[in-house]
Amino acid sequence: MPLDFPREWVDFTDPADAEHVIRVDLTWLCSRWTCIFGAGCHGILRDRPDDGCCTHGAFFTDTADQKRVRRAMRELTPQTWQFYAAGQRSWTERDSVGDEHNRKRTRVVDGACVFLNRPGFAGGEGCALHALALRTQRHPLQTKPDVCWQLPVRREQEWVTRPDDTRILVSTITEFDRRGWGSGGHDLHWWCASSPEAHVGGEPLYVSYRPELVALVGQPAYDVLARLCAERLRRGLLAPHPAGADSDDHRISPVPADETP
Repeated sequence: MPLDFPREWVDFTDPADAEHVIRVDLTWLCSRWTCIFGAGCHGILRDRPDDGCCTHGAFFTDTADQKRVRRAMRELTPQTWQFYAAGQRSWTERDSVGDEHNRKRTRVVDGACVFLNRPGFAGGEGCALHALALRTQRHPLQTKPDVCWQLPVRREQEWVTRPDDTRILVSTITEFDRRGWGSGGHDLHWWCASSPEAHVGGEPLYVSYRPELVALVGQPAYDVLARLCAERLRRGLLAPHPAGADSDDHRISPVPADETP
């Protein structure tokens, strides 16, 4: 699907912070996107479909992000992590992205992230950190790098000065499309957010990604977000995501006269 198309947005003030405004992309959060890794994902590189989006490793958000992953890594064993030996020697490396230089990311080994177990590994295919979380009854956001558990949701934050000189923090929750990868995103072989093949979830994204969204905006703000998304779907989306196979069914319709708008 193309990168630019009509989207529906809603802004609201965070119930927990009067100086924090949440701007929500209803078109994205009401979509039926779901991760299809191992179930049809083509990968971002043509010749490495089994990597999913793990080919280039994961850049860390901050020191806390790196420390959380390090703690989780210490729970892995040679039986659960294919590149255990390589990771014990070095599991991070420095690289650059865009105008930011010398940022740390997970090390790339044999063409993909050091934590990615490849097909045929006896301990199971896929992210060793993700599998660790599932085995230990945790959510993957507790073990994986920030960028990995957030994708393909993107949070952008900006301090804004209003006309009356008050300052607010605006958090925008939207789709991590190809542009989120920087200039190289346009060269990706395939990207799930814009592919109809990945818009096959059983629940809207705001429901299936509840833990991630709570982590990004907090529980009080999520409660408002969820109510607004549910109401938007009840009324019918004016601008459904074009990758959704049933997008035509979500167009807005009048609210019956006996219902409160």
